[in-house]
Amino acid sequence: MDRPRPSSEGVFNTVDGPSGAGKSTAVANVMRLLIEDGVDVHTTSEPSAGPIGRLARALTDTVTGPALACLYAADRYLHLQTEIRPHLATGELVLCDRYVPSGLVMQRLDSVDLEFLWQLNARADRPDLTIILTADPATIATRLTTRGPHNRFQRSADSSRAEVDFYEDARTLLDRAGYNVKVLDTTTLQLVEVAVSIHQAIKSLLCPTRVSRRSRIGGEPAAESA
Repeated sequence: MDRPRPSSEGVFNTVDGPSGAGKSTAVANVMRLLIEDGVDVHTTSEPSAGPIGRLARALTDTVTGPALACLYAADRYLHLQTEIRPHLATGELVLCDRYVPSGLVMQRLDSVDLEFLWQLNARADRPDLTIILTADPATIATRLTTRGPHNRFQRSADSSRAEVDFYEDARTLLDRAGYNVKVLDTTTLQLVEVAVSIHQAIKSLLCPTRVSRRSRIGGEPAAESA
């Protein structure tokens, strides 16, 4: 069972998808739009900046299969405990670049069973909204060639098609588990269109009490918290 959160907490949103689908750019653009709305936003990513996340990043190219899957999952639970939940507890909106969907995909490229990956991640807190970006595999492959690979998963000639297919499997599993999933195809969408669509989906979850006082004070905005 996923961990329930008090309704007074902030809103938890995640963005996942194949490498090259535009996740990091989307998170940055959506954060800017939400801040313009006066929403208190905390952005983060996985693997996290914590000790297990740093270890996972360092070992991604040398550790494989279930061992790396367990390391990523351990980072996810520590990330929840030390960063995500504390920010939600203050009423902030948390926007995370990669979360459980990525945990159900990346180690499948190492031939790890999906059910095993689900069991590793099943106790992670359920986001209010799970965004999955996708695109035509050929388009993603072209973007990765232009950008250059970041890790061993992106060096395989078939990685883009495999990731797209595995994310579709993850989406089906998450739908069955009751996740609130929104899928956006970025093959032809402009970056601004992707950001606006995600922004609108997140805004639909917000109630007035979750909007920062900065948007309701006349004249100069109140100072932002660190």
